[in-house]
Amino acid sequence: MWIVSIALVFVAAAATVFAVYLHRAEPILRQRVIETLETRYDSRVELAGFNVSALHGFEVTGTGLKIFPNSLDIQKPLFAANSFRFRTTWPDFFRTPMHIGLMRISGLAINLPPKSQRHKIPKLKGSKPGKIEILVDRLNIDRASLVLGTDKPGRVPLDFEISNLQMTSVGAGQPMRFHAVLINPKPIGDINSTGTFGPFNAHSPGDTPVSGVYSFRNADLSTLRGIGGILSSTGNYQGTLNNIVVDGETDTPNFSLNVAGQPVPLHTTFHAIVDGTNGDTHLEPVDAMLQNSHIVARGDVITVPNQGHQIILDVSVQPARIEDLLKLAIMTQPPIMSGNLVLHTRLDLPPGDQSVTGRMRLNGNFTITGVHFSNPGIQSKVDELSLRSQGMAQEAKQDIKNNIKPNITSDMTGSFTLADNKLTVTGLHYTVPGANIAMNGIYSLDGNQFDFHGTARLDATVSQMVTGWKSWLLKPMDPFFSKDGAGTEVPIQITGTRSDPHFGLDFFRKNSKGAKSGNQNSIP
Repeated sequence: MWIVSIALVFVAAAATVFAVYLHRAEPILRQRVIETLETRYDSRVELAGFNVSALHGFEVTGTGLKIFPNSLDIQKPLFAANSFRFRTTWPDFFRTPMHIGLMRISGLAINLPPKSQRHKIPKLKGSKPGKIEILVDRLNIDRASLVLGTDKPGRVPLDFEISNLQMTSVGAGQPMRFHAVLINPKPIGDINSTGTFGPFNAHSPGDTPVSGVYSFRNADLSTLRGIGGILSSTGNYQGTLNNIVVDGETDTPNFSLNVAGQPVPLHTTFHAIVDGTNGDTHLEPVDAMLQNSHIVARGDVITVPNQGHQIILDVSVQPARIEDLLKLAIMTQPPIMSGNLVLHTRLDLPPGDQSVTGRMRLNGNFTITGVHFSNPGIQSKVDELSLRSQGMAQEAKQDIKNNIKPNITSDMTGSFTLADNKLTVTGLHYTVPGANIAMNGIYSLDGNQFDFHGTARLDATVSQMVTGWKSWLLKPMDPFFSKDGAGTEVPIQITGTRSDPHFGLDFFRKNSKGAKSGNQNSIP
């Protein structure tokens, strides 16, 4: 009985001591958490709820955590967590600093303010620097969001959803290794990234170092207005949040524009500089292969408030095939022409509700050599024009009679603008053996409108372009059409549609008031 009584006394005493330590442990741990965060981030820390359970060591839970860096004049906390929890042992509780193997955080919100709000706030007099009371080996963050504020007028903050974030080697003054899965809203897909972040710069968060690698798989481009295809991308990045240098590549085996709906393989490699605090991206350059065409683009991608992105690029295309670009942008199949292309243009693609081609603005110049038209009617006209322009009217007549297609290639150069689904061409010079044609006009991207007018200069005279009695009849007219060394110079027009083009003389063009003084004549 005496032994049992003494044992009960010892148990009661131990329970009392345990209760006292537990009662004291909760405020001690709470203060350690707050002091560690205040010191690590030079911040004011708010903690709404804090609870300690001693069933299996120390199990700690907290709610309503908010961190306000002293160096930032902000209303929202830089870091805010709905809840956190961790476990430690009795021996670790008495260690200084206390050691935690794993801390779990749920509902983390990171609000990075714009640069204009990052001026320093003077510290309160008499404040004493704290010390790191807790060291954490690993963080596991579930459901996080990253909001990047901007101080540019009219811009809206960028908001990224992070489904899972794991961070290791969380030591004072040391970078943290991380593994993150971000949900990309447009195009929809998961970005998987590993790398290092930090050490965190509380006085200037935008100068915090970051580096790593990423992969972006099976992104559905149809979630972006006007385009389609499945994109995959890999790459690496390094720098600071203000200035992230990204090198990567993308593969889209079935890239398409909605206006045409014809898939074309697209592969790109790129070097980009990203301002992570506002999302603006400088491309220097993007090197792409669109089927068999080489494209190099340099420029900027800028976020437009509540609308999307505006893309402004300087684009060079060389070497390339004109049919690759036409297949992408024009729904007619096969493309109206094929040939070797050299092109330079300024591209402006603002956000909006229209299709890509409806919103796209182009202004540039081009050279196409070895042109062959896919439409037999157009190509036969080109063949006949070349033969007759060289004075080979009899050969042209025989070819037509015997259904022979010489398939003569041609060249063209000119300047162009693209707007509202229409291509306006100025200074167009079209040459085939025996003929040089200068024209201006409009071509709709759906192929339903040709409207070109210009002048044709031919080697042969009028009478040499026909045979038989017509040749003798037109002999007196040769001097009237021979100008500046050309056998024949006449005004011409090409009108109609892709499926039904009309080639004709254009002697009676619109006058300055827009009225016509006569009728156009068809070329025989």
